[in-house]
Amino acid sequence: MTYVRRKVYVCSLMNDYLLSAMLGIVEGLTEFLPVSSTAHLRIFQALFGIDLGSGYWKMYSIVIQSGAILCLPLYFRCRIAQLLRTFPQGSHGRNNIWNHPLTLTIYAFVCTMLLSLLSIKFIGKHLENVLLMAYALIIGGVVMWIVDAIYGVPRLLSAKSADAGGAQYKTDSVDAMTITQAILIGCCQTLAAVFPGISRSMSTIAAGQIAGMSRPAALEFSFFLSIPTMIAATGYDMFKSICHNIGGSEIGVGPSNTHEWIVLAIGFVVSFIVAYAVVAWFMIWVRKRGFVPFAIYRIVLGIFVCWWATHQVIS
Repeated sequence: MTYVRRKVYVCSLMNDYLLSAMLGIVEGLTEFLPVSSTAHLRIFQALFGIDLGSGYWKMYSIVIQSGAILCLPLYFRCRIAQLLRTFPQGSHGRNNIWNHPLTLTIYAFVCTMLLSLLSIKFIGKHLENVLLMAYALIIGGVVMWIVDAIYGVPRLLSAKSADAGGAQYKTDSVDAMTITQAILIGCCQTLAAVFPGISRSMSTIAAGQIAGMSRPAALEFSFFLSIPTMIAATGYDMFKSICHNIGGSEIGVGPSNTHEWIVLAIGFVVSFIVAYAVVAWFMIWVRKRGFVPFAIYRIVLGIFVCWWATHQVIS
């Protein structure tokens, strides 16, 4: 191999590694923020000319999402241990087997799963349509803004609460959630699967706020619900990709050489590290501020992508 060819080859490898790190950062930053990681990855891939139909890059997207998922049980390990230890009476002794947070998570997950199975023909249908994702970003941003403005602050629930000194949330912690709230959040989560760009986090947080939950409570339950939901979704995608020869449909192709394995590993590790940092920061942010900045970001990004996608079509 000549010096020039060797130099070009090394540059190509480094470009792939850098691209993988950038995609890992995008996934880690956006997976748990209410801005849609799916839309960001597809937009990023489209901007950098990555073949969206490539089996390897489809598999890559699944793997780096798995890296982001892994950070949740690690970050919430103490909280999850507490819930398991106090099951079923709860940490305050006011729960039972039917309304314990772990049981409510199962209710919400089952609702999501059943509705997803009914909508299986529509899920992923527009996964590569950047323009539709832009519309979803804008619509989701407007909805989030309105919901947070109306339900993001405590309200007077009764004359008794007014006498007690002011407004309050109907539900200020996950431990005080009801079965109805869990079912509503689980049903709304399906919107993110049917309409890429809506964002799973946005739909579950907004549903929780509408149901009377405080911002931190809605966010925490959104994280709890995302663990089984995302494990099931990525596991199903991985199964279809690996076992397409026994009845599934191929959606991805695994690495075929050392270089592709390294690219995959970089994306996985970077996604995990960034996602962990984002979850820790987001939990602190929400306790002091609302979701309006994310709504504005979604709207601005959606408008830009609409302009860019339209320009690409025209040119």
